[in-house]
Amino acid sequence: MLKVSNLSVSYGNTRIIRNLNFSLGEDEILMLVGPTGCGKTTILQALAGLIPISEGQICLDNWRATPDRFVQPEKRNVGMVFQDFALFPHLSTEQNIYFRLKNKELAERWIQVLGLEELRHARPATLSGGQKQRVALARTLAHNPACVLLDEPLSNLDAALKDSLRWEIRNALKEAGVPAIWVTHDQEEALSVGDRIGVLNNGVLCQLDTPENCFSEPASRFVARFLGEASFLPGRLSDDQKTVHTTLGEAPAIPINDASDQVDLLIRPDDLSLQQDSTGHGHISWVRYEGGARFYAVQLDDDTEVKVRVSHEHRLEPGERVSLSIITTHPLAAYAKR
Repeated sequence: MLKVSNLSVSYGNTRIIRNLNFSLGEDEILMLVGPTGCGKTTILQALAGLIPISEGQICLDNWRATPDRFVQPEKRNVGMVFQDFALFPHLSTEQNIYFRLKNKELAERWIQVLGLEELRHARPATLSGGQKQRVALARTLAHNPACVLLDEPLSNLDAALKDSLRWEIRNALKEAGVPAIWVTHDQEEALSVGDRIGVLNNGVLCQLDTPENCFSEPASRFVARFLGEASFLPGRLSDDQKTVHTTLGEAPAIPINDASDQVDLLIRPDDLSLQQDSTGHGHISWVRYEGGARFYAVQLDDDTEVKVRVSHEHRLEPGERVSLSIITTHPLAAYAKR
């Protein structure tokens, strides 16, 4: 089991990662997300032994790394999958996967599992992006690592391929029974693939929880905004702290960080319905067509802006007056009024 305790990483006098703590189950997939420059890749490099750590420790199986006790990358038994595939261009698929392997039996298993049998003798230049990433994953798993680190493995692929390959990679990791840390900029990818999500900002882990909890009960407004479209509707929390009263009606609520009385209610686009109404709550500011849906921004009469997503058949134009209703039945996160 991988365990990270009080981990900090600095570049010169600049602290990049601050007091990071987490542990990883035997076959758990942890997705790390956050803005560019928040420290996601730095964490992977520290775990792999590519950069030194400033404080804390990293423990995995039979080794422990600290600032005073450096463990060489080749002795960590950690596999890495990169966004640029990192394949040897002069070697075939089979040769890339076999590279530095003494026992090829496990390599053969992953060639079969990842559908690479017919591509054994192909060179990387003739492979598609998805095929290259499967080769890179097979090469990593063939070494039977104790942990796998994936640095934006799908970022160089087109949208349609990403959707299918993310599940191929997840299934392969689960079949291997190996824990993994997967860095991504794609919130949808993080929410759908990960067993848990870690949301980073400025080197600090803001929340570490299940995808559902991170999305529905974000620990902060930052997490709420980063994991999806977020609107904040002013309201008043009831005395029993189970309901919020707003201009759009009542909604079940869960207070975040001891919020009370005057709050801002987190509203996702699917939490609302809207309809044309000349005496409604506000007007359409803009609309975006998304194929199966239309995405609206509504300016309420109190100047609050909320976003709503409805069926593409529900067509309204900017400037039209509308009324909205809160239609969710699950508790919505309520934050202390700013």
